[in-house]
Amino acid sequence: MAINWFPGHMHKARKKIKEAMPDIDLVLEVLDARIPYSSENPLIDELRQNRPCIKILNKSDLADPIITKCWQEHFDQLPDVRALVLTSTQRGQVRKLPDLCRKLVPERTAGIKTIRTMIMGIPNVGKSTIINILAGKNIAKVGNEPAVTKRQQRIDLDNGIVLSDTPGFLWPKISDENSGYRLAISGAIKNTAIEFEDIALFAADYFLTNYPEQLISRYKLKQLPGSDMAMLEEIGRKRGGLRAGGKIDLHKASEVLLHDFRSGALGQISLETPKDIPLADEGNEDSNID
Repeated sequence: MAINWFPGHMHKARKKIKEAMPDIDLVLEVLDARIPYSSENPLIDELRQNRPCIKILNKSDLADPIITKCWQEHFDQLPDVRALVLTSTQRGQVRKLPDLCRKLVPERTAGIKTIRTMIMGIPNVGKSTIINILAGKNIAKVGNEPAVTKRQQRIDLDNGIVLSDTPGFLWPKISDENSGYRLAISGAIKNTAIEFEDIALFAADYFLTNYPEQLISRYKLKQLPGSDMAMLEEIGRKRGGLRAGGKIDLHKASEVLLHDFRSGALGQISLETPKDIPLADEGNEDSNID
């Protein structure tokens, strides 16, 4: 499944970010802790060049904690990169960000200069909620649908740090099929742009292999179905997807499975590990900047 989804406002956002970057000291990239690789935008590394970067593994309460620790160790080994695991529902964790910013840009702190930061991330990753916590008031619009933030804004946090917000944007072409599926499962891509049954079958297959106990517990199964399709049919039978004549409403079953994953009702699940990164990182190589 190749996804091509690059609305006009995202193209404009990319150009504005490139223009603003020379005045930025530090980049904050918000990632979905369930899909750190797939939610990582390759354009950001190209745009930030050698500036320090904090990779914020958000929604960690929904992710597998063992795998999240592996991701944190992976990012901490990269040059000029630090990882911070948090969930935006725990405000104390978010408020650790300013101190970490100061540690990564000590020359600005020593000179009593404002640290100029830019916060970036793909749609629906929780960036706006983090901004509102840091600012102490509702500045950024929050929503459950992707692409809520449409324009840049500059926010003085009154603590020696200025934060430039950016619209959430995907890269021009997601050519890594697995990353495309993971982004769709997580909710980063609008539901109107995906085929529910196709996405849910991919999710069911992954859950059957990696998180069978969560499926058994959530859907009260006596035994594990033998295939992704059988899993969706079982969900349909148990969750209001049974039509007249015994036919299963697969769309309804797909909606239930994806909602249960996104809401955390299935438990703490991660969709990828550092081992899933392509060897040559070929999955998202279309990063030419106009």
